[in-house]
Amino acid sequence: MKKIFNSKWFKIPFFTIVFVFAGIGFFLSASYVAIKFRLTDQKGSVDVNNRYFQSIKGKYNQAYTLSKEEVKQLRYESLERILVLNRYHPKNAQYILNAWRKSNNNVEVLRMLDAVDIQLKDNAAYKAEIKALKRNKNKQKDYSKLSVFEWMNISEWQDFKIAVAKDKHLIDSAAEVTGVEPRLIVACLVGEQIRLFNSNREAYKKWISPLKILSVESMYSFGVTGIKEHTAKNIETHLKDPNSIYYLGKKYENLLDFKTGDPQTERISRLTSYRNHYYSYLYAAIFLKQVKIQWEKEGFSIDNRPEILVTLFNVGYPQSVPKSNPKVGGSTIMIKDKPYTFGAIGFQFYYSGELFDLFPFKKQKFDWNEVV
Repeated sequence: MKKIFNSKWFKIPFFTIVFVFAGIGFFLSASYVAIKFRLTDQKGSVDVNNRYFQSIKGKYNQAYTLSKEEVKQLRYESLERILVLNRYHPKNAQYILNAWRKSNNNVEVLRMLDAVDIQLKDNAAYKAEIKALKRNKNKQKDYSKLSVFEWMNISEWQDFKIAVAKDKHLIDSAAEVTGVEPRLIVACLVGEQIRLFNSNREAYKKWISPLKILSVESMYSFGVTGIKEHTAKNIETHLKDPNSIYYLGKKYENLLDFKTGDPQTERISRLTSYRNHYYSYLYAAIFLKQVKIQWEKEGFSIDNRPEILVTLFNVGYPQSVPKSNPKVGGSTIMIKDKPYTFGAIGFQFYYSGELFDLFPFKKQKFDWNEVV
């Protein structure tokens, strides 16, 4: 047995194992001592951008107590800076724009932009554009709070917006059965109503302004959209005539069917109703779709020309002559001694952004799926 212990075949493996375990034990013991006495702690360092982080630490804290108008300005500032960033790093600009659109936290969006500014602090061109924005901001303290469309600054326009909001459900209903965009219907309504919302008119002073209601015509034109009787008759006729250039298809034929044996009385009655303006919007929507189809059949699309559609609504069927270069116009309307054409008013409203929360753009102004 002694001979075996003294042999090299035993000693070498044995002492190798002993030394390995001894080494492991020493390493573990040394590690424990090093950790216990914090000998392994790495020395911390201060980030090279620390002073920039410090400068933005409380930069926007006051934003939580700002007025609505000041918060709005912060959003404008954010968007301007995003647009500048887009010229240098579109990917980051897209991320921040997405946050700008979906977030109500203006402070965090501005901090996102500050994070970018720190990273681009050595980009001279970018820094110059951001500085230019700040200079312009300081110069534009006295910006106008009025609309660029002058006629939308009159008090009567504010009354109209309240009045038309009350009819949203009726306008949406007419739009649903005809496939015509609600905002396009309202563009026709605006031109007709704004000339009646005149502070010099006795009716406006007595009823329209105090009650915030739409004006219902009952003389030569009828209803809130000013449909003439002969136009109403033509709209009805074209709905049922498959040979008409304005024919929309069988699906629409019964939209304006009468419930009594006296069509003339019923027609005027439903157009001039003070309580329910649904038919005013329905006739207007059908007319728009009829002339749209007429022009389409002649090879001219006016789907994306609200100013032409509104003009045609105002001038009627006789003036609806499809052509490659139609003109915007119609009746001249005086608003505070300044002339506007019916078509221009409709165009300006449509693209103004006014009442957009109630009547936004649709993907299509006309629902093609409903046309037969």
